[in-house]
Amino acid sequence: MNLNIVLYQPEIPQNTGNIARTCVLTNSKLHLIKPLGFDISEKQVRRAGLDYWKDLEMEVHESYEAFMEKYGDKRIFLSTTHEGTHYDEISFEEGDFIMFGRESCGVPEEVHKRLNGLRVPMIKSSARSLNLSNTVAIVAYEALRQLGFPNMK
Repeated sequence: MNLNIVLYQPEIPQNTGNIARTCVLTNSKLHLIKPLGFDISEKQVRRAGLDYWKDLEMEVHESYEAFMEKYGDKRIFLSTTHEGTHYDEISFEEGDFIMFGRESCGVPEEVHKRLNGLRVPMIKSSARSLNLSNTVAIVAYEALRQLGFPNMK
């Protein structure tokens, strides 16, 4: 696996489907932390992932605590709209974990305190943030660029 993309309690099935497709095409593993705002067998998730869903390497975690118990000793970055290093200033390594919060409200404060934050710069506006699947693509492709796009055309 090139990267590990982690979605903390995702709420919108179309975003998760789009991110699943990105993971397949970048040789990245998708981690979903429950509770999910939908059933991963829902038609919208499968439609957004198109025929790539069968090729997805995915792991579902019962809770944030269960995820951290298994992977807490790894390099985990949190994509955030709060404080954090610009995503292009991080020196990514193969196998890094990049976590993204819920579409509506991100992650709880205790998660922010535990992980290293990275952010995609944005202007201040009435919009909270970029779309989740767009943000995943931006950050993942910067990490892959730094890694030399391993095993990619």
